[in-house]
Amino acid sequence: MKRTFGIVIILSTLFITALSGCNEISSTPQLVSKAEGVFSESLAHDESSEAKEAKTEFYIGETAELDKVQTTLIDVTESTGSEYNQPNEGNVFVLCEFEICNNSDTEIAVSSMLSFEAYCDDYTCSGSFSALLEKGDKNQLDGTVAAGKKFTGVVGYEVPEDWKELEIRYTPDYWNGNDIVFIANK
Repeated sequence: MKRTFGIVIILSTLFITALSGCNEISSTPQLVSKAEGVFSESLAHDESSEAKEAKTEFYIGETAELDKVQTTLIDVTESTGSEYNQPNEGNVFVLCEFEICNNSDTEIAVSSMLSFEAYCDDYTCSGSFSALLEKGDKNQLDGTVAAGKKFTGVVGYEVPEDWKELEIRYTPDYWNGNDIVFIANK
């Protein structure tokens, strides 16, 4: 009973912190830089300045900026689990590593449960605590990032082993309603 109460308190605190978010509002994410990713081979996108301003999807290695917060999907890796932690039959764990650089004047909250939603081949998929057990020495993507600081962490999902595309929507500021969409292709 005490454990359940503790979890409720932690989740409530994370929720309230996530809602406080950034105060500045920007209309759309902007492309900051571009690099080739491990899973994504579809990086042949238009590089014109007009395309950068209107860009709505970002791929592995690309950095999006929204409200002075830069977010990069660094890497996407698959795992079949370990001896005592395995995905359901026909599934794999997918670990998505992000770097968040807070260039704003205020601290921001990042919650893998509240700030991220994902779709695998257009079907919704929830974050997986089992997948996070396979993150190794990497951080889970939950916490706060002080102004001028960076944070690197992992969110995990359990998806069918024959998945083709994973779409991850990151909402840095819940009240603002703007998302940054990252795409990973197998």
